[in-house]
Amino acid sequence: MKPRLTLALAIAFVSVLILHSPARAQQPTTIRLGHVGFPGPDSIFAIMGDEYAKRVNAALKGRVEVKVFHSSQLGTDEQMMRGIKVGAPEMFIPSTIMSTAEQKIGVFEMPYIIVSRAHIKKVAENRQAQKILFEELPAKGIRVLGVWENGFRHITNNVRPIVKPDDLKGIKLRVPGGVWRVKMFRAYGANPSPMPFAEVYSALQSGVMDGQENPFPQIASAKFQEVQKFLSLSGHVYTPAYLVIGEESWAKLPKEVQDTLSKIAWEMGDVARSEGERLDKELMGKLAPPMKANEIDKDAFIKASAAIYEEFGKEVPGGSELVKLIQSLR
Repeated sequence: MKPRLTLALAIAFVSVLILHSPARAQQPTTIRLGHVGFPGPDSIFAIMGDEYAKRVNAALKGRVEVKVFHSSQLGTDEQMMRGIKVGAPEMFIPSTIMSTAEQKIGVFEMPYIIVSRAHIKKVAENRQAQKILFEELPAKGIRVLGVWENGFRHITNNVRPIVKPDDLKGIKLRVPGGVWRVKMFRAYGANPSPMPFAEVYSALQSGVMDGQENPFPQIASAKFQEVQKFLSLSGHVYTPAYLVIGEESWAKLPKEVQDTLSKIAWEMGDVARSEGERLDKELMGKLAPPMKANEIDKDAFIKASAAIYEEFGKEVPGGSELVKLIQSLR
């Protein structure tokens, strides 16, 4: 009996070791964070996505691991917007595409409505604006955790310098998804076409598109300066970026994890705007030359934009009041 007892005790001891070994310890919850930006020091999406993951992983070590997937590895903006509702991926960084999920967010497509980064900070942190813009999103399967930055957008093309809206007539211009950017550039006389960001370089190189419009960090990180001749400093739209998580994925997380994810996301709004300002200053010399830069007739663009504001006010419930709220925070 003694050898059998010794064997039983040995088996029990080994079992305890296995059950409590590091290999058996609970694995951290993986959160995939996708975005369409290219990697590198010039990409605001890459900078912010990587920094957010670093901070969350340090704060929730052993509980949550955020893994970043760049360059549309998890799909286009449209694909990730659909996928996030079912946890594929759990998180992503959208910009203009957000207006397809909540039409009120299209207010940020109105030309020159945001005049500075100090202005967008006030809008992003305004309780009334937050409620109007974001409160209906969880019911649609999406939750905004933070308002970050894409930036002030400028026009590049291979046809001519753009000084006034008439200069855009006939130009084939790639725009992101969302109805209001298309409406705006049609009003200016361009021929805008939505296209996934990952396909833009080849479209410009081949002549399928004459031009595109993006903030400096997106232009530089995608190397559009290699295939574009003219950079017109229009600053026609400031586009926020957002950190969003699928509501289904959010609901599965413990409250303290939710609080940490949200807290870090909102804290990084200031980081995003600071990084955007830094990149704008640093990248101008990288983009022009090789592109030839020119100023625009801003008053002419503002005048040509009146119709798009009127249409937004008519088509979007509460649109006119939202425009007035945002303008009042300048």
